[in-house]
Amino acid sequence: MASFPDFVNENEIGKAKFIGELLAPAAPFDQKSGRETWTVAFAPDGSYFAWSQGHRIVRLVPWAKCLANFTVGKEERSPGAGPRRLSRQNSDGQLSTGELREHTIDCGDIVWGLAFGSSVPEKQSRCVNIEWHRFKFGQDQLLLATGLNNGRIKIWDVYTGKLLLNLMDHTEIVRDLTFAPDGSLVLVSASRDKTLRVWDLKDDGNMVKVLRGHQNWVYCSAFSPDSSILCSVGAGKAVFLWDMDKYTLIRKLEGHHNDVVSCEFSPDGALLVTASYDTRVIVWDPHVGTVLLELGHLFPPPSPIFAGGANDRWVRSVAFSHDGRHIASVTDDRLVRFWCIDEKSPQAIAPLTNGLCCAFSTDGSTLAAGSRDGSVHFWECPRSIASLQHLCRMAVRRVLSTQQVYNLSIPACMQDYLAYKTM
Repeated sequence: MASFPDFVNENEIGKAKFIGELLAPAAPFDQKSGRETWTVAFAPDGSYFAWSQGHRIVRLVPWAKCLANFTVGKEERSPGAGPRRLSRQNSDGQLSTGELREHTIDCGDIVWGLAFGSSVPEKQSRCVNIEWHRFKFGQDQLLLATGLNNGRIKIWDVYTGKLLLNLMDHTEIVRDLTFAPDGSLVLVSASRDKTLRVWDLKDDGNMVKVLRGHQNWVYCSAFSPDSSILCSVGAGKAVFLWDMDKYTLIRKLEGHHNDVVSCEFSPDGALLVTASYDTRVIVWDPHVGTVLLELGHLFPPPSPIFAGGANDRWVRSVAFSHDGRHIASVTDDRLVRFWCIDEKSPQAIAPLTNGLCCAFSTDGSTLAAGSRDGSVHFWECPRSIASLQHLCRMAVRRVLSTQQVYNLSIPACMQDYLAYKTM
């Protein structure tokens, strides 16, 4: 079994440039708190980076200062020296830029999910009859939601590190969190209790809906860019799409052969990417439910009946870059792969032992990946100038569904291009 298809020469694949890492501090052994980094996240405005560094701790770091620290560290050392490492001991109180401060938050239990959220004042709460609130979220406020082992969700003020809300309703681990990108402060939590719950933080964290349909654990969820659709994935090959205006199930996507553990929409909402323990990443058209591209991590690919057994090639996480062209995947074969949507083989690779999660920086220039030892590794993403065609396609697809594209009075080849059938 190989990590790449026969037509690919592994030695010719580019190596992603490693730029630095953040290390979790040594902590006393605690049976109740593992040291895994289950989630890494960048603030929507690029101001902060957060990671669950194990032992109940979440670290919030001003991203610009962190990135500059990596760069300065490389300039100060001789050629050949490894990237600079930041540990708690040598960075406490040092990573601040302007008024941004670094925070270390003890969440009281193992942290599984993280999500940043910011408010747009004109996006009112969906509960229109509310006359009084404990919290008034301003436009300049940045929140961090943390999903915990005990089923609770804690909401923190990023700038002060203070706890604002404690949401309690899940009966099992809160595995993943995602905010609606429209500034409404609607939060969705995915849990091992087989449900998704919708919370309205502008209504003091009131839970407005429970989404039921998963028969097993829910691993991850993601909003479409316009906040109208939610994708949720979980055990038992599950990929569900939900209408977030009506809170109803739109469709189930069929194609994976094992648990699906990660998902994300492209920036224009035209594509959906999912990662599974079946060793594959699938790129879907979420509007019609069809498979557009499969990215394999094991060759020859396992047949459906054996797809659950290839546990050294399980795909743990997938992320979509903000340029709409690049995808990253983290796999148990100790590699991070960078893909381009018009290629079936990786554009670049990087070594990573025991990787668990990944996320692109807001500008798409950096990939962060967390591992089982509580550390985070950073690489420069492969860079290429997007064609004017692709930029136009993204602009069109932000406002038109696949069905609407095929209703346009344009040549079939242009329709197929806009529908990503020809990448």
